[in-house]
Amino acid sequence: MTVYKKKVAFHTLGCKLNFAETSTISRSFPEEKFEKVPANSKADIYIINTCSVTDTADKKCRQAIKKFISLSPGAFIAVVGCYAQLKPQEISSIPGVDLVLGTNEKFNISDYLSGFEKRKKTEIHSCNIKPDEDFNPSYSLGDRTRSFLKIQDGCDYSCSYCTIPLARGRSRNPEISSIISEAEHIAGKGVKEIVITGVNIGDFGKSTGDSFTSLLKELVKISGIERFRISSIEPNLLTDDLLDLAENNEKILPHFHIPLQSGSNKILGLMRRRYTREIFTSRIKSVLERIPLAGIGADVIVGFPGELDSDFEDTYSFLDNIPLSYLHVFTFSERPDTLAEHLPGKVSFTDKEKRSKRLIALSKKKNIIFNNLNAGQYSNVLFESTRNEGLITGFTSNYIRVEYPWESRLTGQIKTVRLTKVSLSGRMNIELIE
Repeated sequence: MTVYKKKVAFHTLGCKLNFAETSTISRSFPEEKFEKVPANSKADIYIINTCSVTDTADKKCRQAIKKFISLSPGAFIAVVGCYAQLKPQEISSIPGVDLVLGTNEKFNISDYLSGFEKRKKTEIHSCNIKPDEDFNPSYSLGDRTRSFLKIQDGCDYSCSYCTIPLARGRSRNPEISSIISEAEHIAGKGVKEIVITGVNIGDFGKSTGDSFTSLLKELVKISGIERFRISSIEPNLLTDDLLDLAENNEKILPHFHIPLQSGSNKILGLMRRRYTREIFTSRIKSVLERIPLAGIGADVIVGFPGELDSDFEDTYSFLDNIPLSYLHVFTFSERPDTLAEHLPGKVSFTDKEKRSKRLIALSKKKNIIFNNLNAGQYSNVLFESTRNEGLITGFTSNYIRVEYPWESRLTGQIKTVRLTKVSLSGRMNIELIE
């Protein structure tokens, strides 16, 4: 007798941490009862794991809901995660939403389901975040190349523009032994690279008396995992001990994504960041003294309240003169219940757009300079599984995207290559060293 399996689709918005958590949630749906399908196909159930860092993330959630209702009008729709934690009533007012779960409730989604029948009224379970919230372990599987491993959650910082502490609570982490066990399980699946994720991973150890460097020293001992990539780390938490370890252990990749947010100390103060641009510069110098060809990226926010033209020019000049390999540029988005919501000196949409475009152009220029600096160098590349226009792509250890004529045997493999020149697509061409 054939048992009909309900088709369930998962849609993730936001950061690498959310992808790790979505993968974990998806594994709670047993294969004998559910068939997992892509989010762009017709399904019986859609689970949307949300982000709420910007108003754009909120809009993307609403757009996804409407898209899924159009794809499958009778489908059960659950909206979970950060946006659901912060604005459950707002989401429940969207026609077609059946279930709203907060950042912790989403891990127990099966407890809130009864037959996946459409609700006459949206059911909300978005409880207040408590200071002593448990840590929900998460990691992604299903990609032969890399896995996102969550090591930390929450944040004790009080940046004036950010809602993450409201959505996820205080900084916390599990014991190192627990993370090692998860990483060993990932290694058993044949994954070559682990991307270490969290809200503020440099804060790891605060709740257990450990440190991020101590964790890394244990992770690199795991057999089978050849690469550990640090997703993002605050400049004030990028310690010399961590850099010394990265310099001397090839498993820790020479790639550091370091949030800056502004090159103006005035704006950094208004943002309530925990460093100055001088500290940021000193951290970049420390990285490059140890690892001269390290890839270094930074986040930058444009249009923060109080940012005058002169403040932006200060930021632009600062970024132009430090050796970064790329920028992630964000246009300031006012979030409810933050200090920044009430700051004077709002920047016009037109000025935000102009500033954003200039920094995006600067990022492209810096990336080309960095790629050309690496031309002629040998590096190890982890090749992706996706075929695109007859090409296979991958990333070097220092985060340069490369391309090569498609060969299926390379999928999920780490190979030594020589970087040759920048292609028309902006990626690096390579010679494969067998």
